[in-house]
Amino acid sequence: MVGEYLLGNISITGIWALPFLAPMYGGGALLIREVTRRTGHGWTTIIVLGLAYGLLEAGLIDQSLFNPSFEGLEFQSAAPISALGLSAYNALAFIVGHSVWSIGVPIAIVETLVPARRTTPWLGMVGLLVTGVLYLLGSVLMFLDIRKEEQFLASTPQLIGAAVVAVALIGIAFAVGKQPRLEIDRQTPKPWLVGTLSFVISGLFFGANESWMGVAFKLLLLTLMTALVRQWSRRQGWGATHRLALAGGALLTYAWGGFILTRLLGRTESIHLIGNVIFASGAIMLLIIAARKTCNAYPKKGLEELP
Repeated sequence: MVGEYLLGNISITGIWALPFLAPMYGGGALLIREVTRRTGHGWTTIIVLGLAYGLLEAGLIDQSLFNPSFEGLEFQSAAPISALGLSAYNALAFIVGHSVWSIGVPIAIVETLVPARRTTPWLGMVGLLVTGVLYLLGSVLMFLDIRKEEQFLASTPQLIGAAVVAVALIGIAFAVGKQPRLEIDRQTPKPWLVGTLSFVISGLFFGANESWMGVAFKLLLLTLMTALVRQWSRRQGWGATHRLALAGGALLTYAWGGFILTRLLGRTESIHLIGNVIFASGAIMLLIIAARKTCNAYPKKGLEELP
């Protein structure tokens, strides 16, 4: 829902496709969350696995990373890397976009809704197996459908390269995701400040100019936000409301971004605007519910009582 409908990639008129998209998006996010929690890893692992997920989707499944005219749009004119047959700008937007908005944001918000089981597995072995099968089936169906529609197939070196990098990212995710966290004897910023900064930086990332300057700007924003979150999460008091604020700020960027993207895609009929309003309203309501859940679960100290 977040990466396609809320963002405006798919209009509300395409809501019929949700059951076909859910196994790949929802199944992928749930698999990443379950594997991470079962192995005792944390958010670094989730985000890096999200990068691998994004690369697999954009590089192997829908192949938008390599298709120069995906869905009839020019996809390789912004910061092109001719030797690789891709756009550096879109590669960054697709892969990071999936990691943050398709994987990280949904996991963070849903975990907030069940604070008592935030870091524990939700599925048994059968559930995990079923989820994995659904993800694979959803991915195969997506590949076949887009292959038929686009009549495009990336080159063998491109496919192998994407697969190798994805496997490397998976290895990195588990190699670095369980390092001991050294706490800093400083207070965390207020949740509203975390949320505001998340909203502003994610908005700047979303709206960066489609050029090499835009690529550099996106990388600068990623570096800045990564450094801030790594430092903040090690301070005393970092917890539930901060994580929700961080995810919520990013979610709201896609809420307003959906209106922009819908217009850029030339969808001017009222039904598309109505869809944007419905999806954005749903995102806001979800954040309100999650915030109330957090306040009710931790009425006094809130985030201090969550690891």
